[in-house]
Amino acid sequence: MFCARLWNHVTRVTKSQCLNHVQKNTIGTAFSPLLFKFSPCLFAEPLKKKKRIDPAILKAREERKKKKIEKQIRRLEKNARQLKPIEEIEVPWILIDEKSTRMRNVTSLSQEQEEERALLVKEWSRYKYRQHLEDLQQIDKMICSQQKALDELRAESEELYLEAIQIDPTLIPIEIEGPARTPAIKNYESPDGEYTDVSKKWI
Repeated sequence: MFCARLWNHVTRVTKSQCLNHVQKNTIGTAFSPLLFKFSPCLFAEPLKKKKRIDPAILKAREERKKKKIEKQIRRLEKNARQLKPIEEIEVPWILIDEKSTRMRNVTSLSQEQEEERALLVKEWSRYKYRQHLEDLQQIDKMICSQQKALDELRAESEELYLEAIQIDPTLIPIEIEGPARTPAIKNYESPDGEYTDVSKKWI
């Protein structure tokens, strides 16, 4: 009788321990001590022994690396003075062959013509200088007239003066069309900036 009770108690304790163990570390199909279990896979292997290499072999390897680097340095120093060719500024061989036919005979100017051109350049410089001075005087007159009008307005009314010196917001989106150096091309669609880079890479 005592043995039967003891066996039942041990069985209950074992079942509870197994259930706890099942919920944590096992996969089971029934609540009984006979369950499917698995343990973590340990992909371990013994450490490989380091092979002892002959110091002469190591020294030879270092020497090969050193010689390789020195060779690359010599190659860079040799090509350092060479300029990269620019195809855009190279003269085509066709033009070199046609050089004799394209040469123009430049006539030498006489002394009177050289003096006349020098006088024309000086006269043009004096004209542009006078024009610049007239422009400056005209701007000074306009600024003085504006300041005088503002002073008179301020003497009459301070509110009108403060309103007059405010910036007009309608003048900010201004569009001015003036003469250009080259005439506009009709129905011309400007490129959107995309281009194909065909420049050569030099290493």
